[in-house]
Amino acid sequence: MTSKVANDVPSDLNIPDNYVEHTLKTQKPLPPFRWDNIINDLNWLNVVILCFTPVVGFIGAYFVKLRWETFLFSIFYYYVTGLGITAGYHRLWAHRSYNASLPLQYFLAFAGAGAVEGSIKWWSRGHRAHHRYTDTDLDPYNAHKGFFYSHLGWMLLKPRRKPGVADVSDLSKNPVVRWQHKYYIQLILIAAFLIPTLIPWYFWNDAAGGYVYAGVLRLCFVHHSTFCVNSLAHWLGETPFDDKHTPRDHFATALATIGEGYHNFHHQFPMDYRNAIKWYQYDPTKWFIWTMQKVGLASHLKVFPENEVRKGQLTMELKKLKETQEKLAWPTNSDDLPVISWESYQEQAAKRPLVLISGFIHDVSTFIDEHPGGPHLIVKMIGKDATTAFFGGVYDHSNAAHNLLAMKRVGVLHGGMRQGLDDKMIPPSQRLKIARYNELSSPYNSSTAYSDGEGILG
Repeated sequence: MTSKVANDVPSDLNIPDNYVEHTLKTQKPLPPFRWDNIINDLNWLNVVILCFTPVVGFIGAYFVKLRWETFLFSIFYYYVTGLGITAGYHRLWAHRSYNASLPLQYFLAFAGAGAVEGSIKWWSRGHRAHHRYTDTDLDPYNAHKGFFYSHLGWMLLKPRRKPGVADVSDLSKNPVVRWQHKYYIQLILIAAFLIPTLIPWYFWNDAAGGYVYAGVLRLCFVHHSTFCVNSLAHWLGETPFDDKHTPRDHFATALATIGEGYHNFHHQFPMDYRNAIKWYQYDPTKWFIWTMQKVGLASHLKVFPENEVRKGQLTMELKKLKETQEKLAWPTNSDDLPVISWESYQEQAAKRPLVLISGFIHDVSTFIDEHPGGPHLIVKMIGKDATTAFFGGVYDHSNAAHNLLAMKRVGVLHGGMRQGLDDKMIPPSQRLKIARYNELSSPYNSSTAYSDGEGILG
């Protein structure tokens, strides 16, 4: 009775607000791995499972001929057991992204046992910790520790520290999860080895081939396929939704993981039953879940609001644009330009070529000879207001001309901004410019000081 009550209480119910920092400071990790202590540092059960299995498989393949029937069945059974992990362990139980009927739950629990990756409860506990503490020392397969570590090393080595707390009390109440956990060893033997041996033996008399190819070697492929979600999916590809952490999206990873390769999306929206959100992206797990819904075996498929998904994409698109923007030269901020009276402007225009357009004074000395319309059109406007001529009176200038002109600003005419020219103050390149946080303050808080010409001739 005590054990049942303990399992029903969320394990993270009473953790402190600064749990991560507190745990990293107070929980003493094991000493770093040393080759001279390898006997004690290795998790020998996992070493045997993960290293002995491929040896048996390749030796068996040397002596047992692969028949085409067994080859096709091995691929089929790879998807069956792989979906037990991706559609079952991962999207159903770890993330609760949809509801499954009892028959489908038993099927996925049985198929998942055939992948030999631990029970649902154990697997989900580690995976929830991975999502909660991604890329930290409390992440059981922290990608920052290297590709090999996140792919395989974390299972071969005894963990240096205990993974961060993650609640699985909901799974402790699930009868299918409890059933699988209780009979896990028996289910492994049946699902991973007995069935893939018996089916080829019964239908085309190839028990040895079934054991070697559909059993042992298929298991190796399933292992490394799902392990790629922890390694390859944190190493290869793009970050279209958020680049705060290592998860990435890539088609190649999706091919290797039965659709789990759009991992950047998944870490942003883990409760979504999809990994791939486009119809043409490869996600057999999504298709399987959708099909199960259509035949009445699954329901309540969770989909994150499209509006919020687009916000995530837009954020990253803007971030990339901002990186490009920061590499470009921009006009001097109007707050940093001296304010010039009309009389001072006239006086200084007699000494060098200054032209007034849209309330800004421009030094056009380097452009007179380059002007496509001829230098005379600029020369005749020196010391005058060329706003009307520039904005279509003589020629309706291009975006490039507007942008280039703004780079030649050297002052602001005092009282020279006529009403109705507001939209002409900002060059096209800056109308959609991404503002820094310190640029979002009130536009009325100008630091421009009336200088009547100081600094303009510098």
